[in-house]
Amino acid sequence: MATNQYDVSVQKPKDKSDPKQCQMSTEEDIDYSQRGQWLRAAVLGANDGLVSVASLMIGVGAVKKDVKSTILSGFAMLVAGACSMAIGEFVSVYSQLDVEVAQIKRSQQEKEKEQLPNPIQAAVASALAFSLGAIVPLLAASFIGDHKVRLGVVVAAVSMALVVFGWAGSILGGTPVVKSCFRVLIGGLMAMAITFGLTKLIGSTGI
Repeated sequence: MATNQYDVSVQKPKDKSDPKQCQMSTEEDIDYSQRGQWLRAAVLGANDGLVSVASLMIGVGAVKKDVKSTILSGFAMLVAGACSMAIGEFVSVYSQLDVEVAQIKRSQQEKEKEQLPNPIQAAVASALAFSLGAIVPLLAASFIGDHKVRLGVVVAAVSMALVVFGWAGSILGGTPVVKSCFRVLIGGLMAMAITFGLTKLIGSTGI
């Protein structure tokens, strides 16, 4: 007499107390797209302040060796750049706000005020981020008298700051760390090298 054998498999419930599973669940629940607005303004402002001020200081340093000219040019760029970033971000986000408000009126939908873009918040964040990035090359060059050493220290300090900003942006945005740091670092070094080379070339021609 043949007997039928049935294989019964019972799935073991997942242990919710497992720290690894809890960590994976927490990471999956994070919506990185919600960070896009303020993250873009902060990262863009900090990198722009860092690279712009450093490039200008190195460009001036290519033709003038005194520290006063370097610091003054960097400080002027800090103020002008922070104002420019704040105004540009305010106008951009305010335009986005107008579009969203008009869309809400057309569709007759209700939307919480907290979910709408804030132009003032974006402008302040951009200006502060730009100033934070610009302070790095200014501090690096302030206490060094030798011209060549000063330029080298500025490049080194800016490179380290670029890596830090790239790492912070990748962590907050959930993107690959190495790729983000490499992209930011290479872009900043290229900007400084091009500015130095072109300013040196123009300065040597006596224009």
